[in-house]
Amino acid sequence: MRSKYFLFFAFILCLSVAAATAQNRPPTPRASQKAEVAQTIGSTQIAIIYSRPAVKGRTIFAAASVDFASKAKGEATLDGASQGKDEPLVPYGHVWRAGANEATTFSTTDDVLINGKLLPAGKYSLSMIPEKGDWTVIFNKDDGQWGSFSYDAAKDALRVPTKPEVSSTSAELLTFAIGNVTDDSATVVLSWDKVRVPFTVKVKDVVAATLGHLREFVAAADANDPGAPLAAGSYAKANKRDSEANIWFEMALKRSEAKVAQRETLKDLAQQATILANLGRKADAVKAAERGVFVGKAAKEDTSNLEKQIEKWKLTS
Repeated sequence: MRSKYFLFFAFILCLSVAAATAQNRPPTPRASQKAEVAQTIGSTQIAIIYSRPAVKGRTIFAAASVDFASKAKGEATLDGASQGKDEPLVPYGHVWRAGANEATTFSTTDDVLINGKLLPAGKYSLSMIPEKGDWTVIFNKDDGQWGSFSYDAAKDALRVPTKPEVSSTSAELLTFAIGNVTDDSATVVLSWDKVRVPFTVKVKDVVAATLGHLREFVAAADANDPGAPLAAGSYAKANKRDSEANIWFEMALKRSEAKVAQRETLKDLAQQATILANLGRKADAVKAAERGVFVGKAAKEDTSNLEKQIEKWKLTS
């Protein structure tokens, strides 16, 4: 009886130490090495951080025996349970960390649609419930768990079903990959053993997300540089957000006028002309550009591109 109590308390102690050191562990080698995969979709950054266990000849995904499955009620995790010799490492019907060691995490800088369902911007633990049929992918607000020992369904941000696929080749190491990348979407695939588990990530609104990042970009840029608001305004105008574009163009013009007042250069006058043209002030754009050509020629610079632009503006003014 003593030995049973000793083993029980030793197990609890191990869990406590693991949880306490999850964020500050010594840099020693692990059996399941840490990895990260990231992708930009439009201007949205997504990333998955996980650990990569190996198959090592074990049965990975399968139904557990009744006795083994009874160690956890319902969907409760069996991560780290003492599996019997013939039991699967990842039994059907129970929450799995989708990796090893600390919880696998999924982060996104903007709101996205996972298999068509909304997941707000943020960082989440990524878990799965394997089944013989459709699997469940879980995004949980507790991103600091060790494995899924402390998994709490009440903290789920999103659950989505997905269809696993059988692969003709076996992946010895668990791997997350991001492919099928388009302007607004990508497919995440977990591969391990002969199973592939895909789910789609689609940016809810690429333009809105990009405008949000551009606001941050302009706010962080040099307050005297017209370049940042000019770039932001150009994107907004190209996407028919004229009101916001004009606010940025006016900001850029004010900065440009201050810069040119200090010292006239071909580059700065050409930039000012571009800003004025974007504001619909073609006559003023031509005037600034012609001044730029004069200053550029005096400095023996190549003004041919600006001269061609002047002709185009004259034709459309």
